[in-house]
Formats: sequence, structure tokens, C-alpha cells
Amino acid sequence: MPGPLAELVRGLHPGLKRKVRAGLDQIRVAPAAGKTLRDELAGLRTLRVGNLRIVYRVAPRRVIEVIAVGPRRAIYQETLQLLRKK
Repeated sequence: MPGPLAELVRGLHPGLKRKVRAGLDQIRVAPAAGKTLRDELAGLRTLRVGNLRIVYRVAPRRVIEVIAVGPRRAIYQETLQLLRKK
């Protein structure tokens, strides 16, 4: 798990860290585990992990790209802003 995602997970409270890692493992085993998003975030999926959400997309060849991890209240708006920057 290299890069900014690893840094984010490393900085979490141990209980949340376990939940996020378990969520990432669940996505790795079953990429369709998360809920599909609609409207401007169509093509992305989200998986609930406690109060956090993992927003990701499944690219060709089952490559899983984690877009964002964060609290539900802000994650969808932040994800939309991230995608618009790209």
C-alpha cells in the first residue's frame, strides 16, 4: 500500500486502522462489495467502514483504484472536487 493512502491509514486510530484494512481486504477479494455511486460520481463505488467511507473504482483487469477515504459527511463532496482537478 504505497503512497498517500498508506500514510493516511498509518495515521489512523488503531481501531479505525483495523477496520479500513479489513475494508480494503474485502474490496480486494470482492470488488463489487461496495455500493455504486450515481450522478456525478457514477463509475465509482463506496464501502462503509464504521463512520468512514472508502471510495474506489474498479478499472479494467480488476485493478482497484482507491480514490478517497474519509468521513461520510464530507467524502463525496471532496471526491467530486478531487475528480474535477484531474
